[in-house]
Amino acid sequence: MTEGIVFKGFPLGEADMIMTIFTRERGFVRAFAKSPRKTKSRFGSALEPFSYIRISLWGKENAELPRLIQADIVHPFQKLREELDCFLRVSELLEMTFMLIPEHVRQEGLFDILLDTLRMQEAGCGNQKAILCYKIKMLNAAGFMPRLSGCARCAGTGRRFYFREGSILCDNCGDPLSGFELSQGAIKLFETLRLWDWSKLHRVVPTTSLAQELGRLLDLHIRYRLEKGLKTRDFMDKIRTDPDTYPA
Repeated sequence: MTEGIVFKGFPLGEADMIMTIFTRERGFVRAFAKSPRKTKSRFGSALEPFSYIRISLWGKENAELPRLIQADIVHPFQKLREELDCFLRVSELLEMTFMLIPEHVRQEGLFDILLDTLRMQEAGCGNQKAILCYKIKMLNAAGFMPRLSGCARCAGTGRRFYFREGSILCDNCGDPLSGFELSQGAIKLFETLRLWDWSKLHRVVPTTSLAQELGRLLDLHIRYRLEKGLKTRDFMDKIRTDPDTYPA
């Protein structure tokens, strides 16, 4: 058995599902679940999005589509599904992770950080500090960590981030009229979250403006690396521009 966090399910036939689950020991896996959509399914509500579950899979370790034979709820995270804002924030984190982290790659440390992030969101939706830190740790695990500690070419001082380079360049090495300009405060916040252990996160108290500035950089960097938008982010933007279409 292993622990997992339910990402999403895709209907198959009248009652079956193909589940995508982020597991502690095997990373992202897709598994076939027999009849979870039936009223008296043995899975009950264990396969709801974001549920923290303990599962058993039947099939070889790297099988393309093992069968899910058991799923027991450890914690349902029901509140995250009941509030639209929380649902979208967490959906975005899982979508980013799924698109950047290869399947069947063990990510035990990242799994634990994601689980803590979900707990923090459940305790108070909108914990931007936890979301920022998770994105940084996730980018590190994926091999796409941005460099903000100085010019990537000459190690000089700079504050403009170039997405193609994935790093800051000084005015001599880059174009001073382009790039994403960052404040020193946002750079310091990034370095703090990058270097500090997750257990010290409570000691970081960023201002709202700095958190928003760094959050925008990370989101644009992730979008650039993915070479396409995120479905969750596109939906969130649509809600903001046309709120009457999706009332709270």
